[in-house]
Amino acid sequence: MKALSLLGLLPASALALDALSVAFTSDEASHLYNVIRRNSELDYGCRPVVMRSEGEHRLHAIVSSEQLESLKRSLDPAVVRIEVSENLQKRQAATAPIGKGDRFKGGKVAPQGLGSRKAGQPVDLGGIMNVDEVYSAMKGLENKYKTDLFTAPYKTYEGQTVIGGVANKAEQKKKDKQYIYLTSGIHARERGGPDNLIYFISDLLYANEHRTGLTYGKKKYTNSQVKKALGTGIVFIPLTNPDGVRYDQKNGNLWRKNRNPTSSFPGNERSVGVDLNRNFDFLWNYTKHFDPSVSPASNNPSSEAFYGTAPFSEPETKNMAWVYDMFPKIRWFIDVHSAAGTLLYSWGDDVNQANDPKQNLFNPRYDGKRGVVEDSLYKEYIDEEDWYNVALQANRTTDAMVSVGGRTYEPQQAVGLYPTSGASDDYSFSRWHKNKKVNKVYGYTMEFGYPTNFYPTSEEFIQNILDTNAGFMEFCLTAAEIGLKD
Repeated sequence: MKALSLLGLLPASALALDALSVAFTSDEASHLYNVIRRNSELDYGCRPVVMRSEGEHRLHAIVSSEQLESLKRSLDPAVVRIEVSENLQKRQAATAPIGKGDRFKGGKVAPQGLGSRKAGQPVDLGGIMNVDEVYSAMKGLENKYKTDLFTAPYKTYEGQTVIGGVANKAEQKKKDKQYIYLTSGIHARERGGPDNLIYFISDLLYANEHRTGLTYGKKKYTNSQVKKALGTGIVFIPLTNPDGVRYDQKNGNLWRKNRNPTSSFPGNERSVGVDLNRNFDFLWNYTKHFDPSVSPASNNPSSEAFYGTAPFSEPETKNMAWVYDMFPKIRWFIDVHSAAGTLLYSWGDDVNQANDPKQNLFNPRYDGKRGVVEDSLYKEYIDEEDWYNVALQANRTTDAMVSVGGRTYEPQQAVGLYPTSGASDDYSFSRWHKNKKVNKVYGYTMEFGYPTNFYPTSEEFIQNILDTNAGFMEFCLTAAEIGLKD
């Protein structure tokens, strides 16, 4: 099979007009690992994920028609089969609209989620929030529920500020009473992430004030559970990458990165920006830390997985890390993404093991050996109790999401059978392993929706909110059960 690197040669407009969602299938997972290794610059969504489904293994990607033809020529159909789903451009007529104007009227109207609505009450939310509406909705929460808002210190390349908030019980105003941290919108094209978070927080606050429970499809929660979830103290940033989201909403070109042009090539629009979920200080220098046969990120600015010029080179990732300094008791973290239908937990660089603590991400002895998941040369150490806790949380949360009645979600170790570096979830978990003076944080990536379906239809948009909001509720309740403190 020949290596392909065509994505960076295509202008953004061409990619938007010629984007095909494909699934590679094979009887053996190893054949799909080879597809990833030899075609590392293809667009695999958040990360390459090989999943078992109905007796075969599947790998999803977005490709152009030119890339598809090259793949057909280079892959043996007896070993790896290629299935082409709907052309994403054809689906755009059915995608959920982006809101126009400001439905929250500068904060005079507070958002209300789906779980707190009475039977028969309309569920039309008015489409996906535009960037300005995200800020207006946050202001609405502040005005109606006295939600504490904060401004992160680092402005984006285009001069945007990033706004977060804190949802808790009235008596929990100190920074040592916040234990849950939720973020979304880091990948611009993954539409609906900010809406998921804002509507969940609004549901909690509405139900607490009106002494009601919450209902997400077939999954119900009592008012007592609402108060317990709110008592975990939730710090949230619904939109971490406003530049990228604004650009994607304007152009509909499946934009993933931020808009920093520092490393871009003249005349190559696709080389603008950094993949923010490869920019965290977790084995960032992948050419040093990983086996040369794997590509957990990319140093090619045209790649969708371009990792930037240094760990935390981007203001967006600096803002996300800054929150840990401001709220030092955070213990549980979710970064919300689409689209795969999974909840991923650490580690993401190699397969977990609890036997040899010397095999860890900070040991230079294993540099150049990480990331080959089929071998036994290196596996990432995780304490047995931590492993139990993170897996239990993942199973409980995905069970709740499935109980809604919309679709299937699977808990999975973040390596996804293929490694990733510089990701937010692993950075969160790795902080304590590097410095025992900071709080231990269990980090997760929630992938809502369907593989490579970044622009949901209006129906899917509503279903995604129901699924994720039930997941957030269960996540908070399980966190309280397992423990909010060391």
